[in-house]
Amino acid sequence: MKKSFENLRLNVSFNIMLTIAVLAGLLTPEVQHNSQLSVAYLDPGTGTMIISAIVGVFATLILGVKTFWYKITSIFKSKKKN
Repeated sequence: MKKSFENLRLNVSFNIMLTIAVLAGLLTPEVQHNSQLSVAYLDPGTGTMIISAIVGVFATLILGVKTFWYKITSIFKSKKKN
């Protein structure tokens, strides 16, 4: 269980870093000078807000899957008799 959680954590970290890299690539001067692509200004606070929202969505999904998994497995577990 611990190993699979570690793999999941690394996978989520990789996805966040990949998203940041893609967004950084879109903010290069070459792209910004093209007036068709650059239509709005995003300050650093907006980027932080977007990253926080993405992390929150991932955390919510993970918690939902975990809760659902425990409910399903509790149905199939045998109950102890005292």
